[in-house]
Amino acid sequence: MKGKAETVTLITDMRASKIPEVTLIFWVIKIAATTLGETAGDAVTMSLDLGYLVGTAIYAAFFVICVAGQIRARRFHPSLYWLTIVATTTVGTTLADFADRSLGIGYIGGSTLLFALLMASLVAWYATEGTVSVSTVSTPRVEAFYWVTILFSQTLGTALGDFLADTSGLGYVGGALVFGAALAIVVGLYLWTELSRTALFWAAFILTRPLGATVGDFLDKPRTDGGLALDRFTASAVLVAVMIVCLLVFAQRPATRSHGSKA
Repeated sequence: MKGKAETVTLITDMRASKIPEVTLIFWVIKIAATTLGETAGDAVTMSLDLGYLVGTAIYAAFFVICVAGQIRARRFHPSLYWLTIVATTTVGTTLADFADRSLGIGYIGGSTLLFALLMASLVAWYATEGTVSVSTVSTPRVEAFYWVTILFSQTLGTALGDFLADTSGLGYVGGALVFGAALAIVVGLYLWTELSRTALFWAAFILTRPLGATVGDFLDKPRTDGGLALDRFTASAVLVAVMIVCLLVFAQRPATRSHGSKA
């Protein structure tokens, strides 16, 4: 009986996640997706002039549909997973802009509120499951925690990116360099320390969002504001193409506890 119990435990521990293995290409696609979230979000709210509220409603519906599909899926599907990530980045962009600008909360107030919500989500997840490792995302309850956490992190990233680029006076390039440097520090901690891999994963995941937000703003904002004034739809299409090429060229495996322990 003991051997059977150990076998069941081993099978459970090695159960494939519905989240991809965390590799270098994972981060490349993640940064492309977060940049796409900024350009695509701005395309709807600004280029189409639909406003932040309508844009948020559109992308929120897109987010709900994608998350429902992801949770209903029986196994890991790379295209579905990354489509859902894009949904979180786009709704995160419009939601942060709506809160910061339309509701008048401001970048600091919005960032503080979103950081509190993000921490609350992680704490609730940990209290319920005993871990926040992405390698365990294989049940509807854990997936719900995961996607709520992702949504808060993506929205927070937009607010942080806008705060550093606009309010601090660093501009889009300066903001991107700051977040890029912070991400490099996290990479260094991963390579040369024994700090929690789960904690470092979430730090990197959160930092890639404001990095993508500032890069996206740099691409599509007017030259008078320090941007390149590229067409938002063209920039978004290029980023979609980059993601598709990465998914076609680099096969992605689902994370398991053995692979996901470093996350």
